[in-house]
Amino acid sequence: MTGSREKAEQPEDLARLFVERANAGDAEGLAELYEPDAVLGFPPGAETVGREAIRAVCEQMLAKAGGVKFELEEALPTLRHGDLALTATRPADGTGGRAQVARRQPDGTWLRILDRPEARG
Repeated sequence: MTGSREKAEQPEDLARLFVERANAGDAEGLAELYEPDAVLGFPPGAETVGREAIRAVCEQMLAKAGGVKFELEEALPTLRHGDLALTATRPADGTGGRAQVARRQPDGTWLRILDRPEARG
C-alpha cells in the first residue's frame, strides 16, 4: 500500500499529510512519513524509535483520540540546510511547540527523522 499514498514533495507537506492520515485512522500511513530509524518524542517523556514502533504508538494514539479530528496548525518558517529541514507549527492545544527534522530522500521526497510533537514551553 506504500506506493498508493501521497509522498511529501516538500518538508512542509509532512504536517498536512500527518493530519490527513490521522483523520483517516491510518497508523501505517502515519508511520510511512518517517524514515525507518526515525525517533519520535511520543508519548510525552518517552522516545519511540523506528518505523514499526512509531506505527504501534500511532495506533494507540488514534485509538485514544476516539474519532477526534486533528486540525492543521499554523506553520512556522522552515529552516533548510542541504538535505535537512527543520519544520515547526504553533500548536492550537497550548503544548508549547512542535518541531520536526526531515531529510530529503534519494527520490527527492521528504521523511521525518526526528519529531517532537509536544515540547512544553
